[in-house]
Amino acid sequence: MRMRPTLTWTPGADLPPGTTDPEPVADALRAGGVLVLSGAGISTESGIPDYRGEGGSLSRHTPMTYQDFTGSPEARRRYWARSHLGRRTFGRARPNAGHRSVAAFARHGLLTGVITQNVDGLHQAAGSEDVVELHGSLDRVVCLSCGVFSARRELARRLEEANPGFSPVAAGINPDGDADLTDAQVGDFRVLPCTVCGGILKPDVVFFGENVPPDRVEHCRELVRGASSLLVLGSSLTVMSGLRFVRQAAGEGKPVLIVNRDATRGDRLAVTRIALPLGPALTRVAEDLCLTVEDAATA
Repeated sequence: MRMRPTLTWTPGADLPPGTTDPEPVADALRAGGVLVLSGAGISTESGIPDYRGEGGSLSRHTPMTYQDFTGSPEARRRYWARSHLGRRTFGRARPNAGHRSVAAFARHGLLTGVITQNVDGLHQAAGSEDVVELHGSLDRVVCLSCGVFSARRELARRLEEANPGFSPVAAGINPDGDADLTDAQVGDFRVLPCTVCGGILKPDVVFFGENVPPDRVEHCRELVRGASSLLVLGSSLTVMSGLRFVRQAAGEGKPVLIVNRDATRGDRLAVTRIALPLGPALTRVAEDLCLTVEDAATA
């Protein structure tokens, strides 16, 4: 029997303390060859909460698991109702200074790549190219029967037509684009099948309890092997999908630098953790490198 995925992690008292000096990040970028691994914390300043930080969504919300989604029509009804509503708010989010700084670093040749655990597309919206979406993207939908991919905007149009007047007020929005709704608010929301074969539609994202495709993992491992250092931005590294790359980099003798306000599961493997909000920290680094966040926004 498959166990439910690990959603939380409790830091030990012996973890090294964080600092407020981002200079080591600037030094790593000056040397070049930096690979970025970003998590939900980089998007909080765009209005999307993270999972585990202060006020994180896990304090009030358990994310949908792959097992629940595939095994229960009612779970799929709840998911699609919440996700359909959440997409309206999620889609209005715009890149913040953190995303724009990463785009500036990439544009000036300081990065070898960007791996993101996020599904919000904000790195690309800020101007970053060739972003590896480790957990997929909410902009795509896949049929679990025939494997056909389609645009989320097309499904959104169909759901609007099938559920006229559906506009409950959500208690909050989560990093996976899922709005907090009660069962009463979900009501009899109508879920739609694949237009090709009538199968079950799923967002093209990796749910908790689901594995990242092996070829995607191997591509990320190749990026780690080709990098000089790994820069982790806004991830607690609680789940193995991101932590494995930190372990790989450290095992290969490559410096791991983390910018995250709270302690992470990778702190013992890092040369430093900068305990600052991502936007101000990366803007300060960009200024130290004589780059401007505004340049990145217009790239």
